[in-house]
Amino acid sequence: MHAIDDVAPGAVAAPDFRALFERLPSPYMILDRELRYVEANAVYCEILEREREDLIGRNIFDAFPDNGESGRRLRASFERVLATGQPDSLPLIPYPIERPASRGGGFEMRYWSAVHVPLVSADGCTDFIVQNTVDVTELQRLKEMAYGPGGRSAPAPGETDLFQRAQEAEALNQTLMQESQGLRDLFMQAPGFMAVLTGEDLTFALVNNAYQQLIGHRKVIGLPIDSALPEVRAQGFVTLLEQVMRTREPHVGQATSVRLQRAPGAPLEERFVDFVFQPIVAPSGEAWGVFVEGSDVTSRVLAERQQKLLVDELNHRVKNTLATVQAIAAQTLRSADDLETFRIAFESRLMALSATHDLLTATSWRSAKLRDVLGVEFKPYGPERYRLQGPDVALSPAEALALGLLFHELATNAAKYGALSTSAGCIEVDWAVGAKSLELSWRERGGPTVAPPQRRGFGSRLIERSLKGALGGEAVLDFSPEGLVCRINLPLSEAH
Repeated sequence: MHAIDDVAPGAVAAPDFRALFERLPSPYMILDRELRYVEANAVYCEILEREREDLIGRNIFDAFPDNGESGRRLRASFERVLATGQPDSLPLIPYPIERPASRGGGFEMRYWSAVHVPLVSADGCTDFIVQNTVDVTELQRLKEMAYGPGGRSAPAPGETDLFQRAQEAEALNQTLMQESQGLRDLFMQAPGFMAVLTGEDLTFALVNNAYQQLIGHRKVIGLPIDSALPEVRAQGFVTLLEQVMRTREPHVGQATSVRLQRAPGAPLEERFVDFVFQPIVAPSGEAWGVFVEGSDVTSRVLAERQQKLLVDELNHRVKNTLATVQAIAAQTLRSADDLETFRIAFESRLMALSATHDLLTATSWRSAKLRDVLGVEFKPYGPERYRLQGPDVALSPAEALALGLLFHELATNAAKYGALSTSAGCIEVDWAVGAKSLELSWRERGGPTVAPPQRRGFGSRLIERSLKGALGGEAVLDFSPEGLVCRINLPLSEAH
């Protein structure tokens, strides 16, 4: 359809008013006397998310039902136009619009400014009503944030001329965009989470990106908090919000636990937040909403917990290590003939303890491999002097320290009196893992003939007693003439 019809040369061109109506940048529709749709332009259909074919011929109150105050006001305005033949304005009217199923269905409250203009026939009768509407919902929400519900001021009076109102609405939108865009960007992109809840039912009016991320990007705008985030009622947060509304006093929370369903059907996920519930108070002194602001501090809380756990564990390990060193010193002193003998034996045992500590430090004190614990004791003698046979076994720190000292005593004894004291001797270590226990055999071959000792020194006592107590294990020495044999049984921790 052409905007200007073809005309004879010299004739005055007439606009194509149907094309003009369709291309107007503001929403327009036309009703007959029965309030049935006769026409609606593209912008009107786009804003209301309806197809033109779904509207033509339908009564407006069938297409957009409202039996409340807003519906009565709208109907009364139409009736005044039909009765008087004069334009009528509704500067501000809240009216719910049904959302399509693709957007989740239900109704969404919108705010409108409307003018109704009669189309009068030659006999003076009003045959049609032209409606021009401006959706001022975003402007209204910003006004409510700034001034409270009492700030619902209507547009300036006198905006009855159709094209003048369209121009004023466009100018208002441009001004609003220029003045508020920076503030809105700051609000939406702020690193802390923010939300505005309004009314007695605490309905979400605004949320920023960080808040959406916290709650799992759920659609909450226009929904009461009990519907939008049903899991927080039982956790006491709704009660706190109601208290802030009632007392008009802010509430501050620090590292507070909140459990949120951050994905559909998923279990509740615990997060930790620092937050402020700040009442929004109208000039009358009444609170009409709550401003929520805060930060997700889950990473910080978990790090602090881990740090405390590590400090507690370090304190425990230091005490245990000091107790072990004290016992080694006392027992070595009792069995030493002089200070030099004591020094050599004591330093040797401390180095064994240190070597096992190094293995555990490499894994942040989580575990150490049995093969590595044996390897550090055999390292000074060369790989041809020992044979290790068995599966990989991860030892807990307590198990690794106990076995490290035990293997050190066995290796030291072998170097002095056993298989490692001759060039042909060697040591075979075999192990297997049974039902939650370690079975290990230390067997010396090719060394001097072995005879049972006349007295038990500290080394023998340490070997036989080191696995008892908290570890619940056992080490048995067999002084066979062919070579010393040590059989070890050690229950393994749940980590295995």
